[in-house]
Amino acid sequence: MTNIVLFGPPGAGKGTQAEVLKEKYQLIHLSTGDMFRYNMKNNTELGALAKTYTEKGHLVPDSVTNEMLKEEVNRQLKSNPKGFLFDGYPRTKDQARVLTAFMTEKGTEVAAMVALEVDDEVLVGRLLERGKSSGRADDANEEVIRERIAEYYRKTDILKEYYQGEDKYYGVNGVGSVEEITERLSAVFDKL
Repeated sequence: MTNIVLFGPPGAGKGTQAEVLKEKYQLIHLSTGDMFRYNMKNNTELGALAKTYTEKGHLVPDSVTNEMLKEEVNRQLKSNPKGFLFDGYPRTKDQARVLTAFMTEKGTEVAAMVALEVDDEVLVGRLLERGKSSGRADDANEEVIRERIAEYYRKTDILKEYYQGEDKYYGVNGVGSVEEITERLSAVFDKL
């Protein structure tokens, strides 16, 4: 089983690329954003709690995120997948440790973190553009977007060091056409 963490700041294109890569490599795409939106839309207890954080541009606490992810992995394991493509998880060193332990418990491991690297101003522009069509409130407000990006650097970017320490970090230029970026990502995935 090959498990890959697809990483990058909000607006880097993780969701777009994950859709292509999951098909190409027959991986199950686990997006914490999708899990949060599902739970918020269906007004679950975890969803209501997550919403209080996301509306302010903050990350949802690890305890909530970890439980959502574990439940989804356990559900998907029943289909005997070739692997998982984690999108938006882990976001902290504690989550990375939880994921490592959880995957070890399941008899597998995280093969790599593949990160899309994109300049902040490009990210802001992409998210504002997405906000015009997505209906997502967190993509329509530049102040909230900039806070999300700052929060990413404060709390999430440190994962780069964590996976570099395990010799599992691969940075990929996330600027260009969808096809160009997919080609760059595929070159890394093919090695894994």
